[in-house]
This record gives sequence, structure tokens and C-alpha cells, in this order.
Amino acid sequence: MKVLITGASSGIGKDIARVMAKKADELVLVARNTEKLEEIKKELEKDAKIEIISKDLSIEENCKEIHNQVQNVDILINNAGFGDCGNFTKTSLGKDINMIKTNIIAYHILTKLYLTDMKEKNSGKILNVASIAGFMPGPLMATYYATKNYVVRLSEGIREELKKEHSKVQISILCPGPVKTNFNKVANVDFHLREANSMDVAKYAIKKLEKGKFYIVPGIDVKIARFGAKILPANIISKFAYMAQKRKLGGE
Repeated sequence: MKVLITGASSGIGKDIARVMAKKADELVLVARNTEKLEEIKKELEKDAKIEIISKDLSIEENCKEIHNQVQNVDILINNAGFGDCGNFTKTSLGKDINMIKTNIIAYHILTKLYLTDMKEKNSGKILNVASIAGFMPGPLMATYYATKNYVVRLSEGIREELKKEHSKVQISILCPGPVKTNFNKVANVDFHLREANSMDVAKYAIKKLEKGKFYIVPGIDVKIARFGAKILPANIISKFAYMAQKRKLGGE
């Protein structure tokens, strides 16, 4: 079994790589940080064949090059991504654009290219790492929430197409709440909520992926938040989200 994991140098992606190294024959790990990729390769190569690719996925051509370079993938895990927190007009436009390119365009390209391959052989799995943010509006993290909404809706649409085609290819989305990773530092936030353990999330994600679950939502509190997002009006959810984000910013 050959598994391709993006954003594999840290956080959930790194821990998913650790879990999959016990299950797969070959892992292809993609991230920008070559040094960190070398470290995880050294850690895992006793369990599986490890190939590392150092590329910035915010560059469209890099995504296409990965697909050209890495063929016969059985499981694609789109995990690379980052966030930012602050008033929409005050956050960096450049960072917003890079976020959209990484969180949306890279997912879109890799999903389309590898899904096409998987449909041809009628087998394979894709796990798109989204967030509980993907089910709600996100004032003070508007761009990040919007990117995760895209991932959720794209994956939901693809799932229905696969069902109608009676395809054996599976697509799933991982939608965690706050997780203790380097995400917080990059996003300039300090969660005042219980943060999940990254390895626990990774193990749960792979367990549910193997069982064919589409919505993979770790933690009872996150499941409750998703239920609330389904039944409450968007303006109410926005108010709660604004208060939560404002606390992350220290009351900005």
C-alpha cells in the first residue's frame, strides 16, 4: 500500500505518517521544510519505505509535479494548510492568498488528479483534512473558515458523485476542533479551549478512514459543535464564533 501525505513535517500530518508507517509499505511525505522531513524519514524508515518531497504546495505547478512524480497512490491524505486570525481588513492580504492557494487550490488539484487515477482502477481512498470550522462562518478567522468550508463542500459533492457511479473509491473528511500543534503559532492564536492531542486525532482519523466513515469528527465536544452548527441560524453561530475568536486574540 502506497500513501501520499501532504503537510507531513509537523502536527496532525506528522502523526498520521507515524500511524500509517505501521500499516503501509511505502509513504511519500510532502512538506516545505526539508530538515523536518529528513527527521521524520529517519524515524519511520525502519517501518516502511519513505520518500520525501520538499515542495511549497501554494505553487500550482508543484502540485502537478507531485502527481507526475508519484504514481499508483492507494491513499491520498491532503493535510497541508495553515490559518490566520484577526479582523479581515487588518490581516495580511499576501498571507490570505497563500492560505487560499495552500488550503484550497492544492487540495483541489491533488484531489482531482489522484481521484481520476483512482476511479480508473476503481480503488483508493482520499482523506481531506478540514476542520469543524468547515461547518460554520468564522468572523476574525474569515479566510481560514472559508477555506475549510470549501474543503467540506467539495468533498461532499465528490462523495455523492462516487455513490451515484457505484465507485469503490472512498473520500472522507477529517474535521477536528482545536488540536495542540504548530498551527496556533502560525495563525497567531491562543486557544482558550481544551486542545486535542495530535496523535489521538491521527489514530482516530485512520481508524475511521479504514471503516469507510465520511465525516470523521474526533471528540464529543466537537460533535456537539457540529450539531449546533447544523441546527442554529448562521447569524447566531457567527456571534458565538466571534466571541471565541476574540478570546484567542486576547480581546482585540
